[in-house]
Amino acid sequence: MYDLARTQFSTLRDCLRFAVSRFSDAELVYGHGTDNAYDEAAYLLLATLKLPLDTLEPFLDAKLLPQEVEAVITAIERRAVERIPAAYITREAFLGEYRFYVDERVIVPRSFIGELLRDDALEPWIEYPELIRRAADLCTGSGCLAILLAHAFPDALIDAVDLSADALDVAEINVADYNLGEQIDLIDGDLFEPLEGEIYDLIVSNPPYVDAESVAELPAEYLHEPELALGSGVDGLDVTRRIIEAASKHLSPNGLLVVEIGHNREALEAAYPQLAFVWLATSGGDGFVFLLTRSTLVEAGF
Repeated sequence: MYDLARTQFSTLRDCLRFAVSRFSDAELVYGHGTDNAYDEAAYLLLATLKLPLDTLEPFLDAKLLPQEVEAVITAIERRAVERIPAAYITREAFLGEYRFYVDERVIVPRSFIGELLRDDALEPWIEYPELIRRAADLCTGSGCLAILLAHAFPDALIDAVDLSADALDVAEINVADYNLGEQIDLIDGDLFEPLEGEIYDLIVSNPPYVDAESVAELPAEYLHEPELALGSGVDGLDVTRRIIEAASKHLSPNGLLVVEIGHNREALEAAYPQLAFVWLATSGGDGFVFLLTRSTLVEAGF
């Protein structure tokens, strides 16, 4: 089928139709930037051909060179047969208008915290961005949230921590792409361990939060991502617990902790009934990202 496509197709329209059919037949799982076969196919083809990602129609009937057809069919084949997330094929992912380099050393960026930083810089909890002088991003991965922090709070110095040296190599590429090397310090270590004595006005984290049952049932697409960045114990909260129970020692008097936890709100509230979590509204609902103040943590005994 793929060999025939290589010899018979001549336009982007041919390739797009084929990709949508193949992705539908393969019953692919989406969630790394798109949520359906058509959008996935359009993105993958435009990115492969180095065309503007928001401009498909004018190019649909353009004739493709044989090497362009080959590149497109190869990308379609990798996505449909190997079930590789499109971001790993194109080596890029987006949070809003922000583009990041990614490969299999990091999970594909997809954080509700990203939209909170882009849309309103955590207002009204942070009324004046210039008051954030120091911030930390725990489990930084590709460095995407650290970079969004730098743009939301341009006066802040940011520590971006990750346990994976491979992930930090990817983050270094992205920090350099945004010329933020003087504002963001990439730190190899496990959560707060390399931050002894450091105090921050804002700490954010999109840690591993998939529970053991869900890890065992992950679709093939997600198995291409680093296992270290996905699972977090039986209930998915092992890393989140460590963050909550140590955060107050690293927050300034008016400091804030913002953490993403996936679908674990009920389990988290049951584990910490003494904590008054503030659940932030996101495009996915109000149960995915919580905020805690330092005073709330201290009053609860943390």
